[in-house]
Amino acid sequence: MFGPGIWRMGRMLDMFPEMTRFQKDMNRFFSGLTQEYGQQHPPINVWISEDDVLVRAELPGMDPGAIEITTKGDLLYIKGSREPEPLEEGCRYHRQERGFGRFSRGLQLPFNVDQQKVEANYEKGILQIHLPRAEEDKPRKIAIKSE
Repeated sequence: MFGPGIWRMGRMLDMFPEMTRFQKDMNRFFSGLTQEYGQQHPPINVWISEDDVLVRAELPGMDPGAIEITTKGDLLYIKGSREPEPLEEGCRYHRQERGFGRFSRGLQLPFNVDQQKVEANYEKGILQIHLPRAEEDKPRKIAIKSE
């Protein structure tokens, strides 16, 4: 009834979770490299619990309207643009360490988030993003039926 082809297809389907796990491992590996060899902007701190993620990003002097936050599945993107500070006529920089221009930061989260419940606020140069875990992504105990 079932030829050997059906079993090969089953083995191929079994590979997809392994491939997804491999991709996540590679993302973690390469995000570690950027921390070692070049600072990403904006610098962030991330806290996780069973039900949510909290991200705080340092963005001093930003106009909140110039910051864009997007989520998709288990990904968070923070994008924006900072304008250069105007100089008075006849002045020039002696030292300039604060950057300006466009920036983009992507972050893979440990689980899918409920996009409808994501909240963000900006206060004293810190962008805080609260990302609740999606209900369908929460672990569920499965009842075992017996006859």
